[in-house]
Amino acid sequence: MTGSAGAGRPRADTWIALLTTAAIGAHLLLRFGFHATPALARAPLLAALALGGGPLVWVLARKALRREFGSDLLAGISIVTAVLLGEYLAGALVVLMLSGGTALEQYAVRSASSVLAALSRRMPSAAHRRRGSGTAVEDIALDAIAVDDLVVVYPHEICPVDGVVVDGRGAMDESYLTGEPFVMSKTPGSTVLSGAVNGEHALTIRATKLAVDSRYATIMKVMRASEQRRPRLRRLGDRLGAVYTPLAVAVALAAWIASGEAVRFLAVLVIATPCPLLIAIPVAVIGSISLAARRGIVIKDPAVLEQIDTCRTIIFDKTGTLTYGRPTLTERLCPPGADPAEALRLAASLERYSKHPLAGAILEGARAAGLEPAEAEEIAERPFEGLRGTVGGRSVRVTNRKWVAAEAPAQAAALPAQAAGLECVVLVDGRVAATYRFRDTPRVESTSFVSHLGPKHLLDRTVLLSGDRESEVRYLAEEVGITELHAGATPEQKVAVVRERTAAAKTIFIGDGINDAPALMAATVGIAFGQESDITAEAAGAVIMDSTLTRVDEFFHISRRMRRIALQSAVGGMVLTVAGMAVAAAGSLTPVAGAITQEVIDLAAVLNALRAAWVAGELTDF
Repeated sequence: MTGSAGAGRPRADTWIALLTTAAIGAHLLLRFGFHATPALARAPLLAALALGGGPLVWVLARKALRREFGSDLLAGISIVTAVLLGEYLAGALVVLMLSGGTALEQYAVRSASSVLAALSRRMPSAAHRRRGSGTAVEDIALDAIAVDDLVVVYPHEICPVDGVVVDGRGAMDESYLTGEPFVMSKTPGSTVLSGAVNGEHALTIRATKLAVDSRYATIMKVMRASEQRRPRLRRLGDRLGAVYTPLAVAVALAAWIASGEAVRFLAVLVIATPCPLLIAIPVAVIGSISLAARRGIVIKDPAVLEQIDTCRTIIFDKTGTLTYGRPTLTERLCPPGADPAEALRLAASLERYSKHPLAGAILEGARAAGLEPAEAEEIAERPFEGLRGTVGGRSVRVTNRKWVAAEAPAQAAALPAQAAGLECVVLVDGRVAATYRFRDTPRVESTSFVSHLGPKHLLDRTVLLSGDRESEVRYLAEEVGITELHAGATPEQKVAVVRERTAAAKTIFIGDGINDAPALMAATVGIAFGQESDITAEAAGAVIMDSTLTRVDEFFHISRRMRRIALQSAVGGMVLTVAGMAVAAAGSLTPVAGAITQEVIDLAAVLNALRAAWVAGELTDF
């Protein structure tokens, strides 16, 4: 694909491409089907050159005045040259290549922006506010909700604001926001997040934030800012064209000046038409996209194929990328006199209402032990304090070792020695009843994958960036061999870290939850892992459909192979073209012969580029 000749006007480029295609088809039909006169057969081509080539040449002329010399600029000169030579079909083909490539590129960029539309469509435009102390409900605009308003969320509706449940029991699907595939139970005292999908029962919540300040709106703001500041990737063809275009024009001018024959200038430019850049590189890109798709990798933005092999920093989200995202309860340690089964039952009774990743592990442990959770009341979950509530008249708290040491130091002696990994402490009526240890199992391939990134892919910085607690993040980092980590990060903080690293070197970010979407957009290359969130998939440049790091490594190799083949085709074609330019400059190649020679070079470059769609053997090296 070419550069940005039509940047900002993708619709115009699309129409020009369609018009030119129709014109070429009409020309061939008139010439070979109806054996029309040359003048009549040329008419469709002249229309395409006037209506399509004219605007493109005008845009390229403005680029030349700004001293922007890309491969598309030489294509514009080639269009003019073809018209002057009377090679109208060749000129129309160049118009088609130029407009079609730009339209496809602009479409890819535009599709990445659809994430904001997808986010907006999910949120309701109105909310149901309870009036006074009665049961009457009125519909109001979302921005009319005030803090402490009582808002009713009906079954299957999307929660409009952050708040706390004051009436009703049910469940909400928060996977859009957390990336975790858990449905969270809700009871009076439970917190709810805007953007979560309510379950089967109506809930009444007390708004704790304005709609514009709630979690979902905040993610949208960060997303919008990330999109506006998204790195603009300079395409491979443009980088090569920046060198090739001035060289071609210089050779053509030198031939004209040295010989005094304008025909030599035309002959050089005809053979200099950068078809290896305009065609071979897109063919290699499209072939690589096809190869990736066959291996479960969806390329959303073709530019990432050209960029990922040049990145030097890789940043991982934790849960669901380097791990399977399913912590399991591995140890239950109880002090003397405590009832292990009762402690687990009471803990599970609270964890039904928690969104913490360990909640699912505790509930699964209770199910495996044949324990049925009881109803809980007065649920509260504050950052760094854990979960507390009342179950059957008993005070229950699920917290961490640090909280016990600070708030209940007399109970610290009942705790076992600290061990690496995930841990929580259960207190019943103020006394330690159990200490649970967990493992969020790293993927089988995580350690070998991380260790091979430097030697095999020249990634010199590996970062673990997570919203989880530091003890969990540090445990995983030590398991897989990552030394740089950031824990407890919000979506805003993730974006800040990614931007800081991207300012130093090109970055790859791999994440799987909607809270990762802004960071995916802020990185040079964003890779969405798995299919849990359509929002994340829209924000990323590539989506790994099969949740395995093997596919990520295959993506690296497909990209590297695409760059190698594209460079072979483009540079090899350009070298042959430069040789032909020298022959034309010497007067030994006429414009017509130059056009034929260029077609042979083009054919060789495109045939080589087609190899990108096929590969024999494995694409991994770890």
